[in-house]
Amino acid sequence: MQHRARRRLPQVSAGALAAICLGIATALVHAPAGAQDSYPSRPVRLIAAAAPGGGIDILARLVAQRLAESWKQQVLVDNRAGSGGLIATDLVVRAVPDGHTLLMQSVGVSYVGTLNRSASFDVLSDLAPVATVASQPSLLAVHPSVPASTLAELISLARSRPNQLTFGSGGAGGASHMGTELLAHSTGMRMVHVPYKGTGPSMAALLSGEVNVALVGISTALPQVRSGKVRALAVSSASRSNLAPEIPTIAEAGVPGYEFSGWYGIFAPAKTPQTVVERINVSVNAMLKHPETAQQFAGNGFEPMPGSVDAFRKYFASEVRKWKKVIGEAGIVAN
Repeated sequence: MQHRARRRLPQVSAGALAAICLGIATALVHAPAGAQDSYPSRPVRLIAAAAPGGGIDILARLVAQRLAESWKQQVLVDNRAGSGGLIATDLVVRAVPDGHTLLMQSVGVSYVGTLNRSASFDVLSDLAPVATVASQPSLLAVHPSVPASTLAELISLARSRPNQLTFGSGGAGGASHMGTELLAHSTGMRMVHVPYKGTGPSMAALLSGEVNVALVGISTALPQVRSGKVRALAVSSASRSNLAPEIPTIAEAGVPGYEFSGWYGIFAPAKTPQTVVERINVSVNAMLKHPETAQQFAGNGFEPMPGSVDAFRKYFASEVRKWKKVIGEAGIVAN
């Protein structure tokens, strides 16, 4: 019977074996980084925390188009409206933290957890701020029948007639509601809140005189101001808007320190690799510098809001603290 010769393995020295083990360990450590460098490796889902047609949706679609062109990968917008952004935010919080599920939200994400006590997440610990995208200041406007031509006159009027003036909003807990509550809390005004199902109905109510006051996105309100159908008293942002530089800010008009900007940003689930977060941020900032993007933003009343991940993280934390204080002190509840 013939026996097959056994093949002997080559002898490996202790030093060579150690070098091999070190090489394997190094490869394993750096494997995730390699995967992150190739991000995105499949279509990205951008969850828009609003119904189609609103500011969040408009921005989400503009961003998705630009990022898809840059990344050579699909970026799909998934509208998930409801509960003031609670539904969309919860979906992203629970998503796999690999950067392939992102959230497009507005300033409302700063207080969605505070207003909704049933929220199962903490936005500061369960979301990773990725990139600021745009801001859109609002105009504080009144119906022509209101005897106030300045913000100071409106404040005086509201103080002398507590709970006699009404203010409309696009919904309880929405940006227009919270911005007006912040103003009322800062000035001692007491007005009755009348929520509507969206900015359009709220603007229609102001035009008809059904409500006396409204804080409305500048792109929606400005045409009505220009036509004389409503009277603009001030703009809500920290600085005057390029769209209407003649209108003073609320701070300039008599409420020092007031600022309310309808900012929009992109978030990822917490624990998303920092290299992925930085890559998305760089891509968004590059998109914001594109001339066509600037033109599209201006056409919709948005102002580009570039910035670093660290700057957004700090700004977001300050916004969460601010709104938690305002909501607590004013006793605001979502209804």
